Amino acid sequence: MAKRRGFLDLFDGRPLVRGSRFRLGGVRARGIPAILCGAAAIVLAARTGAALNRGIVALPETIREVRLFWVALRGERRELAP
Repeated sequence: MAKRRGFLDLFDGRPLVRGSRFRLGGVRARGIPAILCGAAAIVLAARTGAALNRGIVALPETIREVRLFWVALRGERRELAP
């Protein structure tokens, strides 16, 4: 006689833990550490994207400041006066 499966058996995490694997370069993990490494990678990617999104706003100002700094270093001071 086959074992009856209930609704709560759908939430059993053992097959998920057994099948979880994470490999990035020389770093390998299986089971719970693999799940934690995967979650950390997702959070890291999201935070990196948010930081790049915030930093892109300052890019035009940064480019303008770099250009003025370069002009000052070259000695062409007459271009700096308004």
